[in-house]
Amino acid sequence: MTFAQAKEKLEKYGQEHLLKYYDELSAQEQDMLLAQIAATDMEILEACRHREELSKKGVITPLAAMQLPEIEANREEFTAIGLDAIRAGKVGAVLLAGGMGTRLGSDDPKGMFNVGMTRELYIFECIIHNLLDVVTQADTWIHLFIMTSDKNHEATVKFLKEHRFFGYRESFVHFFTQEMAAATDYEGKIFLEEKGKLSTSPNGNGGWFISMKKAGLLEMAHEEGIQWMNVFAVDNVLQRIADPCFVGATIRKNCVVGAKVVRKSTPDEKVGVMCLEDGRPSIVEYYELTRELMEAKDENGDPAYNFGVILNYLFSVAELERILEQRLPLHIVEKKIPYLDEAGEQIKPQEPNGYKYENLVLDMIHQMESCLPFEVVREKEFAPIKNRTGVDSVESARALLQKNGVQL
Repeated sequence: MTFAQAKEKLEKYGQEHLLKYYDELSAQEQDMLLAQIAATDMEILEACRHREELSKKGVITPLAAMQLPEIEANREEFTAIGLDAIRAGKVGAVLLAGGMGTRLGSDDPKGMFNVGMTRELYIFECIIHNLLDVVTQADTWIHLFIMTSDKNHEATVKFLKEHRFFGYRESFVHFFTQEMAAATDYEGKIFLEEKGKLSTSPNGNGGWFISMKKAGLLEMAHEEGIQWMNVFAVDNVLQRIADPCFVGATIRKNCVVGAKVVRKSTPDEKVGVMCLEDGRPSIVEYYELTRELMEAKDENGDPAYNFGVILNYLFSVAELERILEQRLPLHIVEKKIPYLDEAGEQIKPQEPNGYKYENLVLDMIHQMESCLPFEVVREKEFAPIKNRTGVDSVESARALLQKNGVQL
């Protein structure tokens, strides 16, 4: 993109201030700024003017989960179907690992955090070992796609290579970087992080598929015959990945997406819950759950919205491609965003001062025709690490790892 083209684009969206320091930059810095302007989707910025409309929900009704007794009764059949698909190379795994370990007191990528006590045991190591269980069971390798971010890509790749991918075959590991979205003030004006750099943040976990496609990996997936993608987050050290029973159940029930869920520990637990919204699969976030929904009962007298998602989904690749043409809903999040003030000084605000813009996986679910909520045993598959101590913390995850026989 030339300077003239950048200026024309910025004038169209009222963002001319981004070129304020252009003449002060080196030639290389100018090129990087122009490239960033070219890559930035500025149509999303108008959304901050009608935030309230974005968060409106449709009519919420229950969506029944496949519960543990049914799963156990059909485990042999489901597992056989899943193993057939895995052995045929139809299943890939996608690790969402763009985050940093800041809340854990670390400056490294979150997956590099050491949860061991008497030995080194990293989050990445736990996850890869869980996937290796299926590789051993199926006697075949599964393509593992790892999504990083601008902030942690180099460190993540270097770390995994240094540790020889914890025993995973390197030719089956593929990295791609998450797309970034601009961060703005309350009026939709993009902040400058530096004189030659727009303020940006990762575009949310719902951006994984478009980021993967832009990296050329969707074409590779087609060449390899991958028809299903198991997408999961980096912070759950117990999750089972490419779980043959889960894969088989989703295929057997003719659903285009499967979602692993756990029975909620309390009615107000901070997890999104599976439901139908206007008759289509959806997820209601915990902060959107009304008292009425929390207290609703199903025909058996059990809580109607009792199964929380754990960010472990199995998507049909064909369905993901179908919805690529549709724009995902935006989620606008109020945040503290470092920026340059009018005098060109860097400011680190103590209070929220603007918006970040995200797409979320839960909206991809809502664009699908059918979804199988698949119950798993919480103590065996759900040990999220979001905090240093307390609920969903390093402490609680260590206790669950030990409970499952993992030496720390």
